Amino acid sequence: MSKETGEPQFSTKTSPKAEPALLELFTDGIKDIYWAENHLVKTLPEMQLAATSKSLVNAIGKHLEETKVHVSRLEQVFDILGEKVQAQKCDAMEGLSKEGEGIIESTEAGTATRDVGIILASQKVEHYEIATYGGLTQLAKTLGLDDVAELLYQTLTEEKAADEKLTEVAEDDINYKAAEEA
Repeated sequence: MSKETGEPQFSTKTSPKAEPALLELFTDGIKDIYWAENHLVKTLPEMQLAATSKSLVNAIGKHLEETKVHVSRLEQVFDILGEKVQAQKCDAMEGLSKEGEGIIESTEAGTATRDVGIILASQKVEHYEIATYGGLTQLAKTLGLDDVAELLYQTLTEEKAADEKLTEVAEDDINYKAAEEA
């Protein structure tokens, strides 16, 4: 950290062997989150259909549209890196999606309890994305990829806002309605 500004400082010193390995790790991370975002474009509509609360349905719908933008930004990242757009299966996102499907299957349709489960599953996804985009943003800065870092940071900010919105939706009334269900 800079004593004057409090902003992170990045070393420009790297070993000749470290940077290519780090760049490869970074690129693999981009491929992984690209798969994850594309997977979400397919699974978010299912979550939206399973939700009952109008505020939750709207929040999921808004995030679906943002997720399509995230996919587009990642395609820009591939372009900046001079890499072919390529997805690499994200086992974490696949597991989180299966967990969400399990919640839908194990809860009664039309209940606030199901909505609470959808929110919990969705927030797990958001937290995974926040961790991923946060780490990739820092790696991009370390590698001197400032344009890429800016794109990733935009998505990171939107993922954090989506998580906050889900908390707001839960706190507004869904959790309380679920507590009253028999």
